[in-house]
Amino acid sequence: MSETSPSTKNNWTKTLWISGVLTLLAIISFPTLIIFIAGMLPTGVARICDRTRQKYATLCVGGLNICGVFPYIMQLWVDNHSVAAALNIISDLFALLVMYSSASIGWLMFIAIPPVVSTFLDVLAQRRVNALRNSQKDISEEWGTEVADKANKLDSAKTVMSPHKTDEQ
Repeated sequence: MSETSPSTKNNWTKTLWISGVLTLLAIISFPTLIIFIAGMLPTGVARICDRTRQKYATLCVGGLNICGVFPYIMQLWVDNHSVAAALNIISDLFALLVMYSSASIGWLMFIAIPPVVSTFLDVLAQRRVNALRNSQKDISEEWGTEVADKANKLDSAKTVMSPHKTDEQ
């Protein structure tokens, strides 16, 4: 008999908990569940499409999607917590537009922010390289060119052994 792996056991436990919570919500607060399921569909799609282990797309889309759904859940809780009111909110095109457009902003963040951060980190790295070169130049002037020549020979030997090209500017 084969034993189940810890990750498989974890998935079943997680699925059991989610099913239990959804069942409890369906019994206690069915109108809230109606709005939540209809409004959070983009997050479900992001979860299915996101194949990475960290699930960053799901986090970006889900975080902003819940921000778009929350005002309508609050409206349901404050005004009239009934199935008719929930269906009225879900049939309102403006409400769906707000819920789904907030999720689309999450997709835009997921797509746009990583290249911006990468560019920023590249600029910081280039500034650090320039600062180190200036420091190397100052040290070379203080200690003489003999030390710099030995460092350049060591650097060129590493470049020859390395399979990757370096950008020298």
